[in-house]
Amino acid sequence: MMDETRLPLTDHLAELRGRLFKCVIAWVIGAGGAWSFSEQIFGLLVEPAIGALGGGERPLQAIAPTEIFFTYLKCALLAGFVFALPVLLWQAWSFIAPGLYPTEKNAVVPFVAVSTVLFIGGAVFGYAMVFPLMFDFLTGFDSEFVQSAWTMREVFALTTRLFLAFGIAFELPVLVFFLALAGIVDAPTLLRGTPYAVLAVFVAAALLTPPDWVSQIFLAIPMVGLYLIGVGVAWLFDRRRNTDKSESRAAIR
Repeated sequence: MMDETRLPLTDHLAELRGRLFKCVIAWVIGAGGAWSFSEQIFGLLVEPAIGALGGGERPLQAIAPTEIFFTYLKCALLAGFVFALPVLLWQAWSFIAPGLYPTEKNAVVPFVAVSTVLFIGGAVFGYAMVFPLMFDFLTGFDSEFVQSAWTMREVFALTTRLFLAFGIAFELPVLVFFLALAGIVDAPTLLRGTPYAVLAVFVAAALLTPPDWVSQIFLAIPMVGLYLIGVGVAWLFDRRRNTDKSESRAAIR
């Protein structure tokens, strides 16, 4: 059965503040550790863009005095977020755990592991498969009249946005799981809503990616597949929860 304990709102807020503080500390520690490698991290992130510009023939530009420093700082923050992700997910699960069934509370390790793998898998998929195609597409408009000369700030901003977009998009099965966990939707409802979900996925992909069909398609198609996986997870969860309820009623009798 769920934990029937009702805590005052102030206690919930205090717990939330404490967990957010732990998340921030983990992020800061991760960013601090990544700072020494921020130049290497930046070089790795923008490698697809550099390749599209001719592999170093046209290097990125820094047109503001503080652009290099703040871009490297953002690199460290991004790396710190990735390093701290398991801690962030653990704290999120621990915050909602009191409202779960005992068997569900024990799923913290699988939740953290699966969520971390999905995020990293999505980010790596975007970096390896989509970024090179996207930057090649964008440099394809060069001509004898104009040549691409991108700034490091703009390239890093675009790369980071897509890096996070692909990572978050691949968390779709986890989102569907939480909707089922909260009782907001069930598997049959999700399955019936598939056409609307597909439309929403393509709209989200169009908003999150640059105006090129390559990155939009490569983001949208995996999200549709992940949505269907989420429906399957919700179906399994519904069966498991119904079984737990039946066992609880039988134990009470």
